Amino acid sequence: MNPATDKGRLTLSDEQRLAWLRLIRSDNVGPATFRDLINHFGTAAAALEALPELARRGGVAARIRVASEDQAEREMDAAERIGARFVATGEPDYPPLLRGLDHPPPLICVRGDIALALDPCVAVVGARNASITGAKLATRFAAGLGEAGYPIVSGLARGIDAAAHKATLATGTIAVFAGGLDMPFPDENAALAGEIVERGGAIVSEMPIGWQPRSKDFPRRNRLIAGIALGVLVVEAAKRSGSLITARLANETGRQVFAVPGSPLDPRAEGTNHLIKQGATLVTDVSDIVESLQPVGGGETQLPYLAGESDDEPWREREPGPAGETDQATREAIIAALGPSPVEIDDIVRFSGAGIAQVQLVLIELDLAGRLERHPGNRVSIQP
Repeated sequence: MNPATDKGRLTLSDEQRLAWLRLIRSDNVGPATFRDLINHFGTAAAALEALPELARRGGVAARIRVASEDQAEREMDAAERIGARFVATGEPDYPPLLRGLDHPPPLICVRGDIALALDPCVAVVGARNASITGAKLATRFAAGLGEAGYPIVSGLARGIDAAAHKATLATGTIAVFAGGLDMPFPDENAALAGEIVERGGAIVSEMPIGWQPRSKDFPRRNRLIAGIALGVLVVEAAKRSGSLITARLANETGRQVFAVPGSPLDPRAEGTNHLIKQGATLVTDVSDIVESLQPVGGGETQLPYLAGESDDEPWREREPGPAGETDQATREAIIAALGPSPVEIDDIVRFSGAGIAQVQLVLIELDLAGRLERHPGNRVSIQP
C-alpha cells in the first residue's frame, strides 16, 4: 500500500454523514457547489439552512427542493439493506486518486472492499460488442495486470468491461455503476456484480440508491473510472465510444492512456487506433503498461502528488467563519464579468474587484438557480 494514503484523515459522524447526503441530494448541488458550500459555511448543516435564500438571490423563482432528513435516512437504510455504505472524500478508504479530481464526488456509495483503490489501479475499458479477439486481449491484459499487483477498474458493461472483471475476480476488481448500487446495468451482469463483492472486490456509485441509469449518467460513471485509476487501457473502441470519453477524461486529469492497436479494417479498432495517433501509448503486452507506470529505475508504482494531503482541508467541516455577504453592487459586478464563454474564476476576481469569498458565494447562488455552467480548468460561464 502506498504510504501517502495510509495517514489518518477525517471521519464523519453519523449526523454529519446524513447532512452531507442531504446536501448532495438537494436540487442543483453538484460536487463543485457542494465543496464551495462547505468552504463558505463550514458545515453541511449550515449550508442546508442557507440553500433556499441562496437560490432566491441567484434568480430562481420557485423554492428549490432541499433533501429532507427522512429522505436521506431512507437512502441510508436502503444502502445498509444491500450491504453498502457511504464513504466521504477525506475519509481513510476514499480512493486517493479520485480525491485528486477537480470536483470529486463528496460521497460515494460502496459495497465490498474499496480499500483495493488505495493501491494503484488500472482501468480496462472497451467495446460492448467486443470481438472474440478483443475479449481475449482484455482477459489477458487484465489478468496480467492483476498478477502484477494492479487492481482493475471498469464499468460492468458487456464485452471488454465484463471480460476484464471476470479475469480479475481473484486478484481484485472494482466495478463503477452509472445508476444506484441496486441497479446494475446491464441486468445480465447483476450476478457478476455480486461475485465481484463476494470475491473481495467492490462496486461503487455516486448515484442514489434506486437510481435507474440514463444515457447521460454514463459519462459521470466514466469520470469515476478514470479518476480512480492511475492509467486507462482501451482494448477495443469504435470512433464514437464511451471508452474514448473515459480516455479523454483520464488524459485531462493527468492519467496515462494506453491503447491496443487493431486492424484498420475493423470499426471496433477505429477508436483505439485514433488514440494512438493522438499520443496514447501503444501496448502489445502487459509489461508495456507495468514499465510505463513504474518510476524510472523500477520499484513499486507510486501514486502521483495529487493523491497526497494537500487537497483534504477544504472538505473538512469547521466552525463557520465570517459570512462574507455580498452587497448588490458587488454582486452585479461579478455577474457582469460572466458571459456565455468560459472564464477563469481568478479573472472574475480581478475584473470585478471582489474578494474570492464574495465571488464564490455569487457563483453558488447562480449554480443553485441553475444559471451557472462549470467547465474544466476552474472556469465558469453563465446562461444568457
